[in-house]
Amino acid sequence: METQYKEKTFFTSKDLALSVIGGRWKIAIIWCLLQQSPLRLSEIQKYLPDVNQRMLIRQLRELEEDKIITRYVYPVVPPKVEYELGEIGLLLEPVVTSICDWGDNFREYLEKDVNKNQLNKI
Repeated sequence: METQYKEKTFFTSKDLALSVIGGRWKIAIIWCLLQQSPLRLSEIQKYLPDVNQRMLIRQLRELEEDKIITRYVYPVVPPKVEYELGEIGLLLEPVVTSICDWGDNFREYLEKDVNKNQLNKI
């Protein structure tokens, strides 16, 4: 069954899901908001020091557009903006947890592989 979204046609729900949460920093942003919520931009940057602010804002806007996160702007000076997971974003918790667990397992696998290779060189 075809799905139309953002002027694109998706033939499977997997393609649709990956188009929404795919992106260099999106899973990491979702992970941050699962750890603590709501968060301000500067707080997210502390969790993700390798991302530049322009890219972070871009990824946040895309996640907001897809209703994964909600952006709250408070009418104060200086402006205060907070982000938190929306209803559909909260459903990503088991997905993000599984990806993080897999990452831990893969890191251990790589470390074992490196140690194995070092022993073979001796």
